[in-house]
Amino acid sequence: MKAGEIKKVLIIGSGTMGRQIGFLCASCGYDVVMYDIETKALEGAKKGVEKVSKSFLQWKKCTPESAEESLSRITYTSDPLAAARDADLVSESVPENPELKERVFAQFHELCPERTIFTSNTSSLVASQFAKGCGRPEKLVAFHFYDVRTAVIADVMPHPGTTRDTVNVVMDFARSLKQIPILLEKEYPGFLFNNILMAIMGSALTLASRKIAPIQDIDRSWTGVLRIPMGPFAMMDGVGLDTVWHITNYWADKLKDPQSQANARFLKDFVDKGKLGVKSGEGFYTYPNPEFQRPGFLEGTK
Repeated sequence: MKAGEIKKVLIIGSGTMGRQIGFLCASCGYDVVMYDIETKALEGAKKGVEKVSKSFLQWKKCTPESAEESLSRITYTSDPLAAARDADLVSESVPENPELKERVFAQFHELCPERTIFTSNTSSLVASQFAKGCGRPEKLVAFHFYDVRTAVIADVMPHPGTTRDTVNVVMDFARSLKQIPILLEKEYPGFLFNNILMAIMGSALTLASRKIAPIQDIDRSWTGVLRIPMGPFAMMDGVGLDTVWHITNYWADKLKDPQSQANARFLKDFVDKGKLGVKSGEGFYTYPNPEFQRPGFLEGTK
């Protein structure tokens, strides 16, 4: 398999990142099939992908005509056999659980062509945690995206069993998506940016869970010093509080760290109430027109 031979991309998981990666691939000329186990999830995904296309238009990353053409390249299915048919590359974006990822890859190893490359959009795990049972560890690599509407960086992190050919194909594929690939020399949970980001988010959650200060003041301290438009809690709303909780809870359980466990419980209260952030219309802030974007927020008058 060479990067130029990739024609069809299978997206496993139709959540926030699956939708973004799917539209990005379609906008760069690839045929895309989006798979999820629930038909209802796919109905939401189709609407979500359309929203992504509108964001691309706003950022002038496509034209109305090319956006429509890109949307026409995306199909949706809950049939794994149909999803796997003729797939050249898989991009997986299921929840941050290594056992789940391993089961998903093992299932599609039996269904996908032998040539198919497996990639995981994991944000906090490493591929060696689920490589053994995936069926084709030599063709597995962590290939992580950020918000593709604005960011242009993609992380490529092989595990010790990944072949150099697989790495080269994924690096070239990233470039074909107009992303700048950053290759990690060793496996490390969270890559580069996410390591820094999760440390910031974890610190912010600790301050809030210990009731040191309200979330608004924690964000104001961050934005006021760095003079940037959003603080850690606003960032978490953008990522999705369910995603942040999955990551926080996984590592809290694994490391048995009391403060991380307290942070996970703090997040879970919001998740249980359906407050998932931007995608649900409410998280730490309400959307649209969140408090941190209103005049006077930094001064504490709003």
